Amino acid sequence: MTPETPPHWDLTNVYPSLASREFAAAVEHLTSLLDEQKKFLEEKVSSVDEKSAAGLIAETAGQLIDRYNEILVTSGTLNAYVESFVSTNSFDKEAQKKQSELEQVLVEVHKLEVQSRAWIGKVASRIDEFVLLNKSTRAHAFYLKEAAEQSQYLMSGPEEILASELSLSGGNAWSKLQGTVTSQLTADFELDGKVQKMPITAIINFRGHPDEDVRRRGYETENKIWETVKEPLAAALNGIKGEVNTLNRHRGRKDALHSSLDAARIDRPTLEAMMSAMKDSFPMFRRYFLAKARRFGQEKLPWWNLFAPVGETSTVYSFSDARDFVLTHFGEFSPELQNFAKRAFDHHWLDSEMRDGKRGGGFCMEVPGVGESRILTNFDGSLDQVSTIAHELGHAFHNDCAIKAGKTEIQKFTPMTLAETASIMCETIVNSAALAQVKNPAEELAILESQLIGDSQVIVDIYSRFLFEKEVFEKRERSELSADEISEIMEKSQLETYGDGLDERYLQKWMWTWKPHYYSTGLSFYNYPYAFGLLFGTGLYAIYQQRGKAFIPDYMDLLASTGEASAADLAARFGIDIRSKSFWQDSLKIIEKRVDRYCQL
Repeated sequence: MTPETPPHWDLTNVYPSLASREFAAAVEHLTSLLDEQKKFLEEKVSSVDEKSAAGLIAETAGQLIDRYNEILVTSGTLNAYVESFVSTNSFDKEAQKKQSELEQVLVEVHKLEVQSRAWIGKVASRIDEFVLLNKSTRAHAFYLKEAAEQSQYLMSGPEEILASELSLSGGNAWSKLQGTVTSQLTADFELDGKVQKMPITAIINFRGHPDEDVRRRGYETENKIWETVKEPLAAALNGIKGEVNTLNRHRGRKDALHSSLDAARIDRPTLEAMMSAMKDSFPMFRRYFLAKARRFGQEKLPWWNLFAPVGETSTVYSFSDARDFVLTHFGEFSPELQNFAKRAFDHHWLDSEMRDGKRGGGFCMEVPGVGESRILTNFDGSLDQVSTIAHELGHAFHNDCAIKAGKTEIQKFTPMTLAETASIMCETIVNSAALAQVKNPAEELAILESQLIGDSQVIVDIYSRFLFEKEVFEKRERSELSADEISEIMEKSQLETYGDGLDERYLQKWMWTWKPHYYSTGLSFYNYPYAFGLLFGTGLYAIYQQRGKAFIPDYMDLLASTGEASAADLAARFGIDIRSKSFWQDSLKIIEKRVDRYCQL
């Protein structure tokens, strides 16, 4: 760990505190907006149908959209503000109480949205006729057409309202349980001759420690910790997947993947083309795993060496070092990206210190009321964490491009597949810069290792997570799964993708416990979009290398528009056919060159 303490984020420009009059007033304002929207739906919207005059439908739809955008700004700001406390300190009881109170209000937002989408479905046959008659409907044509299409998968109004209300004591409660349980786990661990009580996030990060003994003991400690909480986490996973299955069945979905694909704005042929190319790449990745195992004198790679650093680098980054490195190389890509990142650092948008009660991993959240974002990371001084900072800043830059383009909250609805576009680009910029500055083969090997760890996780491990989640959903249809059954599915999925690259005696069957992606009723299959993002972003970076600075304006326009078209239509702007397996193969060939060089070294 670097001696410099990484920063905590600052949201005082949003509200002074959770107990402030400003925060309470914002909640009251949101409640008022919701009451007005409900009245508008009951008194005005309900009297307009597909037989009404086109002008009246357009006016009604326009007002509905404008009101909904205002609700989204206020609710999104409140939600992000409360989440900033809960995600960084799960011991904060007052924040948890505020979150619970706010969730009661946010349920109303969802209920009213469902009612709005249902009405759009009723006037769907007239959309082409009325959409151009009103400024707001014209600007939100894609949203209206998508809402009309998806309205066929809604239950009746009362059923959807009941589902929203029950979510607080159902899937949402299970999700919060997983977050609370995992964020508060600690264990005694000996490091540098001293026994210390450490949060689980720090122990997970030992996967990348330079000492194999520390990595192995971290792996063993992790396994013991997860064993102690497997039952509540299995209950949470069963509750969430059971709820998703039930709702999908009543909504007429084919399966859990059906709603995920629609949310991702891709079709099955696109997913199949990408996944097929990924599967074909497994032998290439296994070459990397086996080459890495040989460096440790092992026949196959045990899990604790999967993330191990290889090669030699004397670089340990302070947070200031990381900041300067990111800013310098963002500037080489574009001044706009560099200036944006500098604003994020200077205005304390990042919370990067590891500490008890803080969620693991990293994320970026928009704070729409102030036109900003906030970023959570767990910084440990490694290049990997520098890359994570760049990745999350990419998400924030994506948000900023939409904000500067004047996009509304509805227009900013971005599918998970395209949400990774800017983050992967920024991560690639930083990793490529680190590789270009190597002084010797040992340092080159260390940086290639860091890249290939990330690549293999997003291609090989993501595929295993997809297989895992698919089987869990299928088996949950028949009965609840025990913690041991869930772990068996995870190990089986890992064996199917990693193959003989990993030592089958030392896999990580507990991966399902700490990955929050599995614990969401609204984001099933939160895995393949990462692979889409990596390979799509890699393909875009290759185009940037060909076109140079002329690429930047088109790229920023793409980021601003990711909420207003399908993935296929947006990719076509750059001549990319995402339904073609060859596109995904071409991106994987770029990664294969790294594997070839790694094996040479």
